[in-house]
Amino acid sequence: MITLHHCPQSRSMRVLWLLKELGVPHVVQLRAFDKSLRAPDFLTLSPAGRVPALEIDGERMFESAAIMEYMCERFPEAELGRLPGDPDRMAWLVWLHFAETISQHVAALTQQHILLYDDAMRSPIVMKLEAARLLKCYAAIEARLSTPVENRDCLLTSGFSACDIAVGQAVYLARHFAKTDGFPELEAWLARITDRDGFRAALPQPGEALIYTQAFYPAWEQASGPVQ
Repeated sequence: MITLHHCPQSRSMRVLWLLKELGVPHVVQLRAFDKSLRAPDFLTLSPAGRVPALEIDGERMFESAAIMEYMCERFPEAELGRLPGDPDRMAWLVWLHFAETISQHVAALTQQHILLYDDAMRSPIVMKLEAARLLKCYAAIEARLSTPVENRDCLLTSGFSACDIAVGQAVYLARHFAKTDGFPELEAWLARITDRDGFRAALPQPGEALIYTQAFYPAWEQASGPVQ
């Protein structure tokens, strides 16, 4: 049995989406995005106290990209990975891990806008810099999708893969802090991949606690006062 320890609107969402696309039986163990992730029992699953954590065959895994790479190799028939020797293997690895570049900026902005409750601890400069770095990530994806390759509907020439899941989920969350206006290929690609049943099944369900309660968090302009 596969058990995924998951917080809605976190990196574990990309693993949940992958599991839906793989179509393998699994159980989701919901976790609150709070100090309970530092509890001793959870630290035995994920020593940094973060999601995702995956239990499979009596073993435990953490780190979303590692989990995704392993699961794609474990279930190759789904063709969401690109195994050694595949022409797209190099690009698959690059784009799978590029999702973490995006997510690091999202994490910094999440801390600034949501997790820091004292206004004096927030930095307008950090907010603006991190949002600008997200736009640089968008530009890299836009350039990739704009490459003149026949049927460029996905990040890889060979079609939909775990790369689209990982990067797509990262951009889905990044839009809380940086809009995708001006990136038409990225927006068209995101619309395609989020129209999949697997993505919809990985979305937060009614009643589940959310990290983001606003659709968009603009950069903070004032030196004090609540973040809008």
